[in-house]
Amino acid sequence: MKVSGFSIIKNAIKFDYPIIEAITSILPICDEFVVAVGNSDDDTLGYIKSINSPKIKIIETVWDESLREGGRVLADETNKAFRAISKDSDWAFYIQGDEVIHEKDLPNIKAAMLKYKDDKRIEGLLFDHLNFYGSYDYIADSRHWQKKEIRVIKNLENIYSYKDAVSFRKDDNIKLDVVLVDACIFHYGWVKTPKAMQQKQLEFQKLWHDDNWIKENVPQVDEFDFSKVDSVNLFKGTHPKVMEERLKRLNWKFSFDPTKAKKESFRRRILDKIYKTTGLHIGEFKNYNIVSK
Repeated sequence: MKVSGFSIIKNAIKFDYPIIEAITSILPICDEFVVAVGNSDDDTLGYIKSINSPKIKIIETVWDESLREGGRVLADETNKAFRAISKDSDWAFYIQGDEVIHEKDLPNIKAAMLKYKDDKRIEGLLFDHLNFYGSYDYIADSRHWQKKEIRVIKNLENIYSYKDAVSFRKDDNIKLDVVLVDACIFHYGWVKTPKAMQQKQLEFQKLWHDDNWIKENVPQVDEFDFSKVDSVNLFKGTHPKVMEERLKRLNWKFSFDPTKAKKESFRRRILDKIYKTTGLHIGEFKNYNIVSK
């Protein structure tokens, strides 16, 4: 069995992405890892080269700024990386620049790859998705955060990155058939200093909206207001070992005050209460079809 990892990155240093941690967290079960490094305002290319592993294959790309609507450029770049993996790879393991896999989950992932490698029914592996918010101590736990994502796919020509690289589809917009793996994605995209988070918000909104929308909808402030969230909960588990040094460098404090939480509509509050009480996610959109094992 051959496994190729792949990812995209741009301005990793400028926006403090844990891309090194992301790559190295899954590198042990990958035979190669393709990184599409976009044209950056910093030394992202040198940063990726510092991993210094023979498994790493770098392709330099230029992001198409005309693909601004809906974050399409992210899928375009992801497809570039996906198409650059070895043709004889059985599986492609996608990891985003702010996602990390816990080392304890690698054996389960590899076992699932071996089990379903030749199973024609299965086109991908589905993971639980844990969204950290504000600091490494809190996770966003309301129903509107994505709870599961496809991150391992078969190396098939008809599969492609979907919309803003949130997931994958096949042929003409058909959902993939997947199995749920006992493994979790640690998503750290909302854990940054308030200043870095605000800079990221301003930059990333440009991938989805025009300048007028950004001017009207994104606060022109120096620091991001982390209090504007509906619900978070304390994280009681352990972080991946590759994140240890980053956790030590945490230099700001985040705490959640429920009285200042983002106010949701009555309908959303009821649906969220049902979700937290029963686990039932009414109206959940799923980017996949789960196949019985």
